[in-house]
Amino acid sequence: MISQTAEYALRAATFLAEAEGEPRKANQIAASTLVPVSYLHKVLAALCRAGLVTARRGPQGGFTLARSSDEVSAFDVITAVEPWVRLDHCPLLKPEHAEQLCPLHARISRIQAEAEDTFRRSTLRELLDKPAAPRPAAERREGSN
Repeated sequence: MISQTAEYALRAATFLAEAEGEPRKANQIAASTLVPVSYLHKVLAALCRAGLVTARRGPQGGFTLARSSDEVSAFDVITAVEPWVRLDHCPLLKPEHAEQLCPLHARISRIQAEAEDTFRRSTLRELLDKPAAPRPAAERREGSN
């Protein structure tokens, strides 16, 4: 549902949220989040440009969240590194579907809207909370994260 880049950005942002304002070096973030440090620099630069993260040079420097973790949503983080794209045409490319959404496009549109709303309502602070429910059995069998 989200790209690897967005996942990396969420990992880095939640790591900084856990640090509660204490600057963290890129190497620390990379080691703790399993994000390659070379790619992490690109992600952190995007988060800085979006005003979500601040960077300070020097021995006491590092990266910190620019705002409180309860003011930053998962959607903020995701859209800092990539645009949120909604399906804007019928995936079946049928001419008769040009004026109205086909059943498939309507379902996809609804799922995308629900996902966007969920990401907008999910703050970094909430993402740090303990898991609320067990993972579905299918995910456990597949060995996914």
